[in-house]
Amino acid sequence: MPKLNEREIDAFLAERGHLARIATVKSDGAPSVVPVWFIYENGSILITPRKNSEFLANVRRESRVAITIDEEASGYRKVLFEGAAQILYQPGEDRKWDDTYRRIACRYIDEESADRYLSETRDQPRALIGVERARAKVTSWRMPGENEPYTGIWATRYYEPGSKMARAAGQKPAK
Repeated sequence: MPKLNEREIDAFLAERGHLARIATVKSDGAPSVVPVWFIYENGSILITPRKNSEFLANVRRESRVAITIDEEASGYRKVLFEGAAQILYQPGEDRKWDDTYRRIACRYIDEESADRYLSETRDQPRALIGVERARAKVTSWRMPGENEPYTGIWATRYYEPGSKMARAAGQKPAK
């Protein structure tokens, strides 16, 4: 399947507006997925859970997470991080990283709205968590370009034996 190269991953993660979805493990072992704002800086995905958020409690107990960032239109680009989240700042240490929080907000709303949002929520403690790209398994996908074959959009195990995709990928028909 076509993948994004390192430069394309960096550019995609820097684009405004993409939501991240963070998957954590609840205390009963069930998965939990939450859409969140994020920023990608210095090789890490940074996310700001509120003090009493379930996903922060989940990360405290079990640091393994999966984070997906994708788009619904165009090239259908997707990036998946699987790794350990680190709590970089505890709730109550917010003033130490206010500038990061403002940059995150400005990725999603205009500066004036971001400043108002930050002012109105300043007394709501947040943590700052990060997942380092270098320590995570990172997978990416994209739709094939105009001159690229469609045989690369899925892993070959998905191709039905004898189908057009299987033949194009050079698979032998099932006997």
